[in-house]
Amino acid sequence: MSVRTYNPSVRVGNWNEDIQLEEDTLKDFLERKERGELLIQQSAALNESAFSKVDLSVSRDGKVHFGDIVILVNPAPANGDRGPAVISISGEGVTASGNVTAASRTALRIVSIDGTAEGTSLKYEQPFALATVQGGMYLYSDRASFSKNYAKKSRHNAVMCGQSNPKLAEWKARAFNPQIRMELEYTDVPANRPIIIAHRTTNQNLCLEKDHSLRTPFGQEFEVSGFTKLDSHKAEEDGNHWMLQCSVPGDDVMPMTPQN
Repeated sequence: MSVRTYNPSVRVGNWNEDIQLEEDTLKDFLERKERGELLIQQSAALNESAFSKVDLSVSRDGKVHFGDIVILVNPAPANGDRGPAVISISGEGVTASGNVTAASRTALRIVSIDGTAEGTSLKYEQPFALATVQGGMYLYSDRASFSKNYAKKSRHNAVMCGQSNPKLAEWKARAFNPQIRMELEYTDVPANRPIIIAHRTTNQNLCLEKDHSLRTPFGQEFEVSGFTKLDSHKAEEDGNHWMLQCSVPGDDVMPMTPQN
């Protein structure tokens, strides 16, 4: 058994190199801190950017218009097995978060595809795009193959966010009730009411995969894909139900569609 026989102040071994290493480590830490490169600084900046408040457009007539800023909300199902969720952007990925607030990562702008002027009401079956408020990226999808364009867990068509072929970023709204869907074609799409959102190229509906969750920088969130889920009555299941959520005058906490 070795016994320490020298005073603690005595320098032994590669003491000079150890001191130099400590000084270099501290210097590198201070330089990275000054440049804002520390992980805790990057995490705080990411959260501040992603969750910065965004004001939604006000729907005074209960309708959705081109140019409106909305959030895309999947309402809670009747059986209560989960709460509402909102489409959220995580880099190039698209997920559904249980934090249903209007922020930079959840707010989307309704963009015209066919040259319709801003302020004009969106119609059922009319093509439109969904663009992020910051960065000008678009939600898009494509047919899945064995090697690409598939959702990580469900293996359905992936829904992504970025700059892509404009045709892949085209969506259209369909009436919630399939029994009167044909009768409502080319009528106004209501705000804050359940609808179906279909991808024009693949003809698959925007889908919240409630059985598949993903780990993101913002926590555990639901996977989002392009997939049509039908029940025994050939009606879309709750994963395909969405609302284009706008603000309504007089209610900043819980916007609701004014009753006629």
